[in-house]
Amino acid sequence: MKLNFDTYHISPINLQDAWNLCNFVVSNEERLKRYFPKTLEENLTPDLSKIFVKKKVKHFESKEEFLFALKENESNNLIGLIYLKSLDWKKKHGELAYCIDYNYEGKGITTNAIQILSDHAFDRIGLITLKAIVHKSNLASIKVAENCNFTWIKTLEKEHTPPGELPLDMELYELYNEFE
Repeated sequence: MKLNFDTYHISPINLQDAWNLCNFVVSNEERLKRYFPKTLEENLTPDLSKIFVKKKVKHFESKEEFLFALKENESNNLIGLIYLKSLDWKKKHGELAYCIDYNYEGKGITTNAIQILSDHAFDRIGLITLKAIVHKSNLASIKVAENCNFTWIKTLEKEHTPPGELPLDMELYELYNEFE
């Protein structure tokens, strides 16, 4: 499976991505440490990334969680990650979490990727509701959610605890499959 747009594509994470994933995480450590601490911690070396990717491929195959790599078409360089996680198959709900390399921020790439992946989640995976949980200070992530027609629902008190910080309130946004 490969979802193309502009000069980029989204595809399931695979074993060939381990080295690029490590490079992505290390070069974006500051961006990832607060909201993606486990992903950061589990990918600080190429060997750790191989273990991480093997685990994520198994999760993908078992439909426990889907991790997608966002890549440039020409170079196949990994420039972002998109998780489809916290899946509830009975209610057909899932949560999107996304991050992009600092060199690619502010170009609309994440918005395009989330729009395409949201359609895929509704049409191919069979979900009805997608959630995005973001901190009020993360204006770029809020903008992505709003540009993709997610609606603010409520504040989730003490929803996320970054390493070495007190729990943070987070904002819940949701998108519904309009054809359900």
